[in-house]
Amino acid sequence: MIELVRTNDPVVISFVESLMRDAGIVFFVADQNMSVLEGSIGLLQKRVMVEADRADAARRILKDAGIENEIRRK
Repeated sequence: MIELVRTNDPVVISFVESLMRDAGIVFFVADQNMSVLEGSIGLLQKRVMVEADRADAARRILKDAGIENEIRRK
């Protein structure tokens, strides 16, 4: 899996999850339980990971949705 998005914005994470789910792209949100360690202040970023062979399609979906600025560069 490769990193598609890294952010501490829960709205962006939720939107990306929804887009990937609707497109049938397998994804995983890494570090989502790290808030227990940091005290829920939103300091640590979460990462949305996608399968490497679907990464280009996932990037295209984010671009079409208008959030290409959230895409993690290769």
